[in-house]
Amino acid sequence: MKIFLDTNIFLDLILKREGYQESLIILNAIEKEIFDGVILDITILNIDYIANKQVKDLKTFLLLLSTLFEIKGASNEMIKDAIAINNPDLEDNLQYICAKITKCEVIVSNDKNFYKGNLEVFSSVDFIEKYL
Repeated sequence: MKIFLDTNIFLDLILKREGYQESLIILNAIEKEIFDGVILDITILNIDYIANKQVKDLKTFLLLLSTLFEIKGASNEMIKDAIAINNPDLEDNLQYICAKITKCEVIVSNDKNFYKGNLEVFSSVDFIEKYL
């Protein structure tokens, strides 16, 4: 099963925010190849920008993500499609478009307002309850 992970799943994990245990379980499942994980390239940049001053060995974590996940870059067409979605959060829209283009079956996000469209969006807790 191919799943798309929102940036907040990784931030929950490395910043030890609520839900970080579930984020670790999902990351471990991807490492064990139970699922194929996909992320957008801006996820790496956002993690670095937000957590850089708070987390030691962040580069090691980012390198791990680059080996475990299929990382997709945004194209002009993807950005146009994301802008066309009637939702104010452009980053979420772009991640949604990426998930659709890469044929992900679900999106895992702890953002209660993540754009849903016609893909299922699960919190990390709900994803684990259903698939693990």
